[in-house]
Amino acid sequence: MSKNKGGSSRRGPTYEAEDYLYSVVWSADDKTFIGRVLEFPSLAAHGNTQEKALREIRSVVRYALEDLADSRELAPEPLSKRSFSGTLNLRMPKHLHRQLAIEAAEEGVSLNHWINTKLAAFHRYAPVPARKAS
Repeated sequence: MSKNKGGSSRRGPTYEAEDYLYSVVWSADDKTFIGRVLEFPSLAAHGNTQEKALREIRSVVRYALEDLADSRELAPEPLSKRSFSGTLNLRMPKHLHRQLAIEAAEEGVSLNHWINTKLAAFHRYAPVPARKAS
């Protein structure tokens, strides 16, 4: 935070509406498409097509970003701008840890490799698990 002639102001990165993660789903209850933005969970907009709902929620985010800038508040960091280390410290029940270690040993791969394979398969990005040569 830095001071200027007009008082205090927050300085931070400037983001564009296009930097954020959007989703558009059909609402049977409302009989319309609902657009949402992950980084602003309280915002939503609707439209009679997916494209219109997406256009509307982006417009709402543009307005929210302008409002935050005008009030010298920081906008949430978009997921698209965050850096990830690729390292994750994971806690799990002992019985699950044991079961995964057994499966990894049966597959002839490291526990880390086995967990990554299972996670990737769950998200349908899995390469074929490579078995170590016997």
